[in-house]
Amino acid sequence: MILSVCIASFNGQEYVGEQVESILASLKHSGVESWEILVSDDGSSDDTVEIVNNLGSSGVRLLPGPGQGLIKNFEHLLNNSSGEYIFLSDQDDVWSKNKVAQCLAELKDYDLLVSDATVVDADKHIISDSFFSSKGSGPGIIKNLYKNNYIGCCMCFRRSKLYEFNCLPFPDDIPMHDWWLGLKFELSGKVKFLHEPLVFYRRHGGNVSPSSDKSHYSLWQQIQWRWILIKNLLKRRGS
Repeated sequence: MILSVCIASFNGQEYVGEQVESILASLKHSGVESWEILVSDDGSSDDTVEIVNNLGSSGVRLLPGPGQGLIKNFEHLLNNSSGEYIFLSDQDDVWSKNKVAQCLAELKDYDLLVSDATVVDADKHIISDSFFSSKGSGPGIIKNLYKNNYIGCCMCFRRSKLYEFNCLPFPDDIPMHDWWLGLKFELSGKVKFLHEPLVFYRRHGGNVSPSSDKSHYSLWQQIQWRWILIKNLLKRRGS
């Protein structure tokens, strides 16, 4: 299996069909023949499961999620993936046709890649041409401890490194899976921020992840999260 696309879903009926179709189109354009799209549904009460089941592609596999929230759902996906390369995906974005091909080309030289994104609203009207430019995104341990630039829906990486770098299981108290993965790969491997928007990153009232929004958490909570990340990084520093 060359690659796995991991999608965590929850009440995503409005967008999940379009997202999976865009991923299928990107896979087809890349010429990759050995792939899987895993959708782990965490107990949707809408038509998400029915929509995924009716997509008509044998490469799309629906998994029952653990029902413990977004971080555990992505951990569940990673544990069930089998691809040499793993692409993380939100349920409500749209991939560019070139995403898979360009990312695989970069992953020949890097362990983890974060591509840029065009930020759009619910109707795909452009909010920002570049997530990186609007947020000052880039590599660096201190930079990303201060402000997380690891946007999960734009990340892909070598599956083998998850185990070599001791990323799994996720610590129970981390604030977000992408932040943890980015820092672990940054400490132990080769990371690249690709300044090429390969995802239409949709922001709307139903988003589970707050990645591009101003934090509503207190300064004390934000300090605690960074201490939790540092504590867990130190605990696994030998990996």
